[in-house]
Amino acid sequence: MVGGGQLARMTHEAGIPLGIRFKLLSDTPQDSAAQVVGDVVIGDYRDLDTLRAFARGCDVITFDHEHVPTEHLRALEADGIPVRPGPDALVHAQDKGVMRAKLDAIGVPCPRHRIVSDPADVERFAAELGGGKAPDGFPVVLKTVRGGYDGKGVWVVRSSKEAAEPFRAGVPVLAEEKVDFARELAANIVRSPHGQAVAYPVVESIQVDGVCDTVIAPAPGLDEELAGQAQQLALRIAQELGVVGHLAVELFETADGRILVNELAMRPHNSGHWTQDGAITSQFANHVRAVLDLPLGDPRPRARWTVMANVLGGDYPDMYYAYLHCMARDPQLKIHMYGKDVKPGRKVGHVNTYGDDLADVRERAAHAAGYLRGTITE
Repeated sequence: MVGGGQLARMTHEAGIPLGIRFKLLSDTPQDSAAQVVGDVVIGDYRDLDTLRAFARGCDVITFDHEHVPTEHLRALEADGIPVRPGPDALVHAQDKGVMRAKLDAIGVPCPRHRIVSDPADVERFAAELGGGKAPDGFPVVLKTVRGGYDGKGVWVVRSSKEAAEPFRAGVPVLAEEKVDFARELAANIVRSPHGQAVAYPVVESIQVDGVCDTVIAPAPGLDEELAGQAQQLALRIAQELGVVGHLAVELFETADGRILVNELAMRPHNSGHWTQDGAITSQFANHVRAVLDLPLGDPRPRARWTVMANVLGGDYPDMYYAYLHCMARDPQLKIHMYGKDVKPGRKVGHVNTYGDDLADVRERAAHAAGYLRGTITE
């Protein structure tokens, strides 16, 4: 697995019961997964020689992020190394411009969008949205086509004067309409090389300052037909793009009851962390099965409701005393920490709660995540 973050850490954990020998390419020995994986290579994933040396002897290469240069992945494939997902699929998660063009071509509903060249072009795009009047089209969402995540590389601008910052990165900028959405959803599916695929329940994803805060599985009050549409849409995208492994399709549920595709991620995803404790087979276990072309596991939920809450870095660098409180208060609570240094706002772990009463499950998750962060002290 290329990348040493928490996704690699949890994917490795899922492979242990199957006896999977796991090799990791990590930036530093302190990375989340590098602390627990036995076979760790420290190196730069952007260097082709490092990648080739790392891949030698591996049965398959997969990822915990989308940042490996596409041309390097093509070189690995030319060397005879299976890469899953392959570069022809992964580029759609690496480059938002490529993604939007492909989704348009296959008829997937998306926010209105186009690549823009400068702030004046942003104003022209806003005028197109506003029926010829730029002020009516603002605010507009601007995204660098590569490299953004967790709210980084994304700007909401209300005039062309506010639009200069995104262009300073020197990469193409995608402009999108700011969707009037009721909430954000995510459809998570897993697909194997021979085309078997499974779909998890559609979840609601609650964002705070551009970062995922809470995930509720399944999305409460979601129309059954719309939920089915979202799952079918994710399965179709995976098939059309040739995805192997886990695919997260982030969605907007609009105020008028439609779904629009916001982002794609081709790896285990924050919106699927609930599956560790809330599904018969987790996203991590199914990703391992998929990239090794093993039969996929059952994605159905174990409980009526499961809630995942991210633990962000706060005032507790030492978690021991926070554990005493949380575990004693809620013996059913599942805590997953990533071994990261605690820094304000940094994702350092998550908690999962489950049960039959949604209000109770949400309160338990929020309390535990808040206590571990230090924003709740009783």
